[in-house]
Amino acid sequence: MTKYFNVLLIFAPLAIAGEFLGWSPTIVFWSAALAVIPLAGILGGATEELAAHTGPQLSGFLNGTLGNAAELIITIFAIKAGLLDLVKASITGSILGNLLLVLGLSILLGGVRHGVQKFDRTQASVNATMLFLALIALGIPSLFSHSIEVNNHAGVEYLSLGTAAVMILIYALSVVFSFQWGVEPGLAHEAHEVTGWSVRKAVAVLLVSTVFIAWLSEILVGTVEHTTHALGLSEFFVGIIIVPLIGNVAEHMVAVQAALKNHMELSMSVSIGSSLQVALFVAPALVFISLLMGNPLTLEFDQFELVALGAAALIAASAAQDGESNWLEGAQLLVVYVIIGLAFFYLPM
Repeated sequence: MTKYFNVLLIFAPLAIAGEFLGWSPTIVFWSAALAVIPLAGILGGATEELAAHTGPQLSGFLNGTLGNAAELIITIFAIKAGLLDLVKASITGSILGNLLLVLGLSILLGGVRHGVQKFDRTQASVNATMLFLALIALGIPSLFSHSIEVNNHAGVEYLSLGTAAVMILIYALSVVFSFQWGVEPGLAHEAHEVTGWSVRKAVAVLLVSTVFIAWLSEILVGTVEHTTHALGLSEFFVGIIIVPLIGNVAEHMVAVQAALKNHMELSMSVSIGSSLQVALFVAPALVFISLLMGNPLTLEFDQFELVALGAAALIAASAAQDGESNWLEGAQLLVVYVIIGLAFFYLPM
């Protein structure tokens, strides 16, 4: 299914030409956004092809660390431009999108085709525990920062750095656990159909797609402020809804494909696992990257984001706890995503 997104590659030269020729920033923004979608899918496919030449544990590590590369690149350029609110909103939006939109659509369509679908309850429990741990790690700095800042402004940054370091540590421990026990808690893997590329070809495609994603991401971020103003959208809404979809839509269609093939365990691994990657690897990595770039990012999320994240984690964990799913549970997840999306759309920022 993801191969059909490749027709959107035509927008890459349009976005690049528009940037040089001074076209409308809104046209350039949407051209760059549409072009990133297939490139993200190609990047994910190249990662899978490269992982096919390694052992199963290293394969999981490669997919776990590179699975959100497109979104990571976009947010790095946003940090460079000083759009820190956009970055934090995209972190929230990516987690919400995976837990509610991707998982909901997968359960709904898989349930319509196959009825009740079963999956490993133990694995789902491990992922749910990791998910709540990730949300606690994101929530603590947000809840404590306001009180800390009254007497120690630098303490807020140190709290974020310390929390980020611990989050990366637990992510690393989950990888070690997967090495020892042959399971991959929170690591989305084996999502693409491997076609047998050579290592050289896989690396070449990986590098080329990364370069173009970086180029288009810089163009996209450079036109965000003008586009949000022209369309009457808040920068926060763009970060919550649009940026995560741009970076993940092609990659996450594989979760829906897996559900349609009655591979519900794989589908849940992709959707919930990607949320964990964002929370435990991408978010803390951005804290350290932002420090190096001179625009420090702190793990401070507002109360609306925390409530939305908590609600998403709770309903996603509830849907996974019994080891089986049906189409109604998928519809329920999608309804929650729509309600949250509407709330953030009308929220003044």
